Amino acid sequence: MGPIETGILGLFCLIAAILLHVPVGIAMAAVGGACYLFLTGNLAGMLSLFGTETVNMLTNKDFSVVMAFLLMGGFAGTAGISADIYRVANVWIGHFKGGLSMATILGCAGFGAIAGSSIATAATMSKIALPEMEKRNYNLALCTGTLAAGGTLGSLIPPSIIMVIYAVQVEQFVVDLFLAAIIPGILSVILFIIAIRVQLVLTPWMAGRGERVAWPARVRETGRAWGAISIIGVVMGGIYTGLFTVNEGASVGLVMTLIFALARRTMTRKSFFDTLFESAGSIAMLYMIVIGANIFGYFLTLSHMPSEVATWVQGLDIPPLAVIFIIIGMYVLLGCVFDALAGMVLTLPFVVPIVSGLGYDLVWWGIVNVMVIEIGMITPPVGINVFVIKGLRPDIPLGTIFRGITPFLVANVVALLLVVLFPQLATWLPDLMR
Repeated sequence: MGPIETGILGLFCLIAAILLHVPVGIAMAAVGGACYLFLTGNLAGMLSLFGTETVNMLTNKDFSVVMAFLLMGGFAGTAGISADIYRVANVWIGHFKGGLSMATILGCAGFGAIAGSSIATAATMSKIALPEMEKRNYNLALCTGTLAAGGTLGSLIPPSIIMVIYAVQVEQFVVDLFLAAIIPGILSVILFIIAIRVQLVLTPWMAGRGERVAWPARVRETGRAWGAISIIGVVMGGIYTGLFTVNEGASVGLVMTLIFALARRTMTRKSFFDTLFESAGSIAMLYMIVIGANIFGYFLTLSHMPSEVATWVQGLDIPPLAVIFIIIGMYVLLGCVFDALAGMVLTLPFVVPIVSGLGYDLVWWGIVNVMVIEIGMITPPVGINVFVIKGLRPDIPLGTIFRGITPFLVANVVALLLVVLFPQLATWLPDLMR
């Protein structure tokens, strides 16, 4: 059996292991190691591969920022910063029809700028916004759809944990990814709000209007959110201006959120250790996935599959944009049945040579990749954000939540198409700052 055939067999074995519910990171590491041993016959080399890849990841300073962002998001939730952001959005636009849903989208965007995680954003904002919308008789499909879709902004609004992982894997500058995400992130927020407005034009019974808040109260409520505004301003402003590196910015933000939680007396001994343990579990899962993907990727490189696939695709007599849409379609299908992050790191050895070989910017592709992951996070049958909300509210049927995400899914697709057809939406700011 030649290297190519071994590569194909390895892919099938990996898919089989995942279907048998073997954890993705362990499946990639085990299959990658076994296939490496089959190709080389070098047991010592295979064991060394496990050691070196683990050490390389655990000592990678760029990847260590993920832990800081995870902890920052956890402490921000404990400090009540997410509630501050939501209240500010609500006093400004809550009096519009469906205003609470629109405020939830803005709240998710604001909290995403601190948490950097889609799941954390969806879970945290659900606890805050869902009771308020239910209290005002909002339709449950609209409520849950808003929260599931709004949660995906945690992946797109910088700083983003998935962007950090992508940047580390393809050796791109993290700040370039953060800059590239600003316009697509704003575009997604606008399209989500438009989706809410259009839905309420078609089905006005799904939501009502809130009371208009007087200007002094608006200003007062905005002033109370100084903590959230200062954290976002200091961290992102420091990173974009070059005052901080990404690691330093994440550390500063982490300390600020911790101090803020202590000053508000919302941080207890239990909540402190709960946040530490939850963040440790999340980072361990991420490390396992990336280490497993690196080991599997090493085997794929030995099998020459990625280079052969890239050469074959580049030889096809179809426009480069058609190839991009084919890859996007593959990711959407993969995201329906596969963990989105694991799917990204697994396919990068194949996809990156194709995208770069076609002359596309890898920073732009990183944003496209994240936007496709957003779609996967709310697409059945997996839709991890949907299951996060279902876990918090078991009484709400899955069908109701999936029905609620439909208009937002359309908005996500429109945003993705705009960024694909007009790459300058993602590349303009990084090029300007260079």
